[in-house]
Amino acid sequence: MSQPTQNGENKSGLVDMFTEERQREQHGTMDRRIEKKRFTPRRIALGGLAAAVVAFGVYALLSVNPSSLNVEAAKLTTAPVIHGPFLEYIVEQGAVMPLTTIYLDAVEGGRVEEVFVEEGTQIEEGTPILRLSNAALQLSVMQREAELFREVNELRQTRVTMEQRRLNLRSQLVELDYQLRQAEREYERQDEMFKADLTSRKEYDEAKDNLEYYTRRREVTVETLRQDSLYQTIQIQQLEESIDRLRLNLELIRQNQENLTLRARITGLLSSLIAEVGESKPGGERLGQIDVEDQFKVRAAIDEHYIARIQSGQAGSFDFAGETYDLLIRRVYPEVIEGQFEADMVFPEGMPEGLRRGQTLQVRIALGELADAMQVPRGGFYQKTGGRWIYVLDPEGEFAIRRQIRLGRQNSQFFEVLEGLEEGEQVITSMYDNFGDMEQLVLK
Repeated sequence: MSQPTQNGENKSGLVDMFTEERQREQHGTMDRRIEKKRFTPRRIALGGLAAAVVAFGVYALLSVNPSSLNVEAAKLTTAPVIHGPFLEYIVEQGAVMPLTTIYLDAVEGGRVEEVFVEEGTQIEEGTPILRLSNAALQLSVMQREAELFREVNELRQTRVTMEQRRLNLRSQLVELDYQLRQAEREYERQDEMFKADLTSRKEYDEAKDNLEYYTRRREVTVETLRQDSLYQTIQIQQLEESIDRLRLNLELIRQNQENLTLRARITGLLSSLIAEVGESKPGGERLGQIDVEDQFKVRAAIDEHYIARIQSGQAGSFDFAGETYDLLIRRVYPEVIEGQFEADMVFPEGMPEGLRRGQTLQVRIALGELADAMQVPRGGFYQKTGGRWIYVLDPEGEFAIRRQIRLGRQNSQFFEVLEGLEEGEQVITSMYDNFGDMEQLVLK
């Protein structure tokens, strides 16, 4: 009976020991937390290797093709860079108009009484066009005529008065000459008698005094006649000058009165007439114009940017009916209106047949002399780049590289290349809007 008890005790002791050990482990776990390690050396090594592979791939990609775009070659426009004669010019719109135009202005204002011809009529020189009336001008003519009449009458009366005075003085002079001769004879007789002691001293002195009196009186009369003649001459001259001025004024007023009837100064087309019967027109107002249609000129409207580079004598040209014709700037109008100024151009070698008034022409105006230069054709690329860079094709035409350039002068077909391109190189001249800032285009 004792043996089983011992065995049972032994088993009980083992259980107690196992239980105690479990309790110690539980108590130890509650006292300290054991953390699991996430970044092991193995994991760190594998992550570094993967990052290196990705970095190397990105570097290789960027080093081989830093910024490229695939484009269809068929949609691009390419052109070669050339070297040859270059002429800087601008292309502006010009209008054909008569070379000679005469304007009809109202010299004197007035009321429109009659219109003799209609606008658009071919008229001969001297043909009446319209007639104005001006009551104030008519009254002024009458006043000037009256003044002239008074001045003429005054001149006539002055001449009559002066002539009468002159005749009176001459009559006095004749009378004095007669009396002077009588006094001289009396004095000579008294002198002889006084020397012979046949007369008294008193009679001798009276004869002498009488001679001296008539002598001085005659001198005064002659001087008076001379002075009156000089004064009359000056007075008549002044009156005649006054009359001449009045006549001139009257002629001018009468001319203005005649100008109330407007007449054609040249033979041509009455292209404009701004007058209706009953209208009142002030002096100086433009009433119409007459154009001579056998010769024409071209008036070009030019951008104000070129106003400092356009002057008389510059050459131009235009195309008409399959031919090229020369032009020459004759006059520049410096007034700028809505960003443009105008210039008149003539035909130095004759006007082309078939040209009609009012036609518009594309006029080329040269801004410099013809000279050799590197050139690239104009194209849509300029809108994107401003002429600072361009895409240049490789010799095989497989891709195009962006290159910095510098452009200079220009005309309607080419840009002058100052830097960055060589003769024979192919460049893309079409629009760059879809390329962004790519450094390279791959052509497919």
